[in-house]
Amino acid sequence: MKKYYIIYLVLASAVLIFACTKKDETTERFKTLTGKVWTSDSLLVDGQDAGGPGGLLEKMAGDAEFRPDGTGYFGQYIGTWYFENNETEITINSDSLALPLTSKIIELNEQSFKITTTFPSATPGVNLAIRITFRPK
Repeated sequence: MKKYYIIYLVLASAVLIFACTKKDETTERFKTLTGKVWTSDSLLVDGQDAGGPGGLLEKMAGDAEFRPDGTGYFGQYIGTWYFENNETEITINSDSLALPLTSKIIELNEQSFKITTTFPSATPGVNLAIRITFRPK
């Protein structure tokens, strides 16, 4: 009887050890995005440059860092970010933005990060087509 008790104790301990072992579930896309500081390459609204002085995306110009803890900075904005829809979209939140910016990820690799989204314009019912591209700094 003692022999079965020891076997049961060893098996239960093994199950607990394996159940409590933390698995690294970090994806390649996550590592690519968080592994470097990015710098804006182009900031377009309806196909026109909008990253210069007075442009709609002026405050998004510059460096962006997507930290592994879900925080970061995006040009002059500080906030949070997270992936959505199986890492095909990214949402950026900031107290300085009127709305969360949810964007489709067009490309994410070691050399390029490109996103697109639409944003409401001042004209009711009209959306602006936004495309932002980043390259590693």
